[in-house]
Amino acid sequence: MEDRMLKWFDYAHLPERLQVISKPFGDLASAICDTVEPGPERTVALRKLLEAKDAAVRARLNPGG
Repeated sequence: MEDRMLKWFDYAHLPERLQVISKPFGDLASAICDTVEPGPERTVALRKLLEAKDAAVRARLNPGG
């Protein structure tokens, strides 16, 4: 069963310049779901990874901002 949080790591809809930022986070999220049993700590790991992905995308959109 796929983790419901993985939808937030989709990147195909993004412009290419943002896809290159977002893709590694999506790959890592998938790897975490493949190797870590479901539970509260996996959810925390995915949430923190999502926060990092969002910050990286924002940094690309607004460098130094």
